[in-house]
Amino acid sequence: MKSEEPYIELNNVSFSYENDTPVLEDLSFAVNKGEYLGIIGPNGGGKTTLIKIILGLIHPTEGTVQLFGKDSHDFKDKYRIGYVPQRVTQTDKEFPATVYEAVRTGRIARLGFFERFTKKDIDAIEHAMEISGIARYRDTLVGNLSGGERQRVFIARALAGEPEVLILDEPTVGVDIGAQKTFYDFLASLNRDQNLTIIFISHDVDAVSQETKTVLCLNHNLVCHGLPHDLLNEHILERLYGKHSKLLSHDNKE
Repeated sequence: MKSEEPYIELNNVSFSYENDTPVLEDLSFAVNKGEYLGIIGPNGGGKTTLIKIILGLIHPTEGTVQLFGKDSHDFKDKYRIGYVPQRVTQTDKEFPATVYEAVRTGRIARLGFFERFTKKDIDAIEHAMEISGIARYRDTLVGNLSGGERQRVFIARALAGEPEVLILDEPTVGVDIGAQKTFYDFLASLNRDQNLTIIFISHDVDAVSQETKTVLCLNHNLVCHGLPHDLLNEHILERLYGKHSKLLSHDNKE
C-alpha cells in the first residue's frame, strides 16, 4: 500500500535575495499529517524566509516545494494552511474589532471575498472560538484582551478556515510566562484532539524540546531534523548559536 503523501515537502531548496546573499541552502525535508514540528535557529538563520516559501509568498531560487502533493506554483487551496504571524499579541489597544468579528475574517480564505456566509461557515467560526477557549469573549474588543487571549483569537481566526496545517511564528512573544504553559497545552490539544498538523518557530529551545514531536534546526542550511531528545544537545546548539551555548530548562533551579 502506498504511504500517504507528505503535507509539505521541500527538495533541495535554496533561496537568495537580489544581492545574492544566500539565506537558505539546499534544504530537504517533509512534514507529514499529524506532525508537531518546532523550528529553531539563530536570528537571520532563515526561519521566517522558510515559512514565506511554504506559504507561497516567495519562491525558492532553486529546488521545489510540494504542498499536499502539488507543486507550490500550482497550489490554489491556500486555506488548507493557516498562518499566525509574529507580534499579533501586540495588537493596538484601539483595535476596533470584536473577537467574533476578527475570527470571522478567517473564514474568508476558504469562502472568498464576495460569497455569503452559510450556516456551515457560521458553525466553523463558532467551533474555532470554542476550541480556542475564547467563545465567552465574542463581543469583547480584541485590544482589551491579554496577550495570551489575543494569541488565541488569532489562532481561532486561522482555524475558522478549517486548515489542515497551522503555522505559528514566535507564538509566545507577548504572552506572559505564567500563561505560556497553558498556551502550549492548548497547542498540544489541537494537535492531539483535532489532528491538526502544527509548525511553530520559536527561540525558546527548551519549549521546543519539551512540547514538539519533531524539531528542525536551521542556520541557513539544515543542521538537524528529528526527535528533540536525540538532537537538542550542546554539540547541535554550538552549530546553531556558536560556542558556549547550553540548553537550560525553564525548571532549572540553579
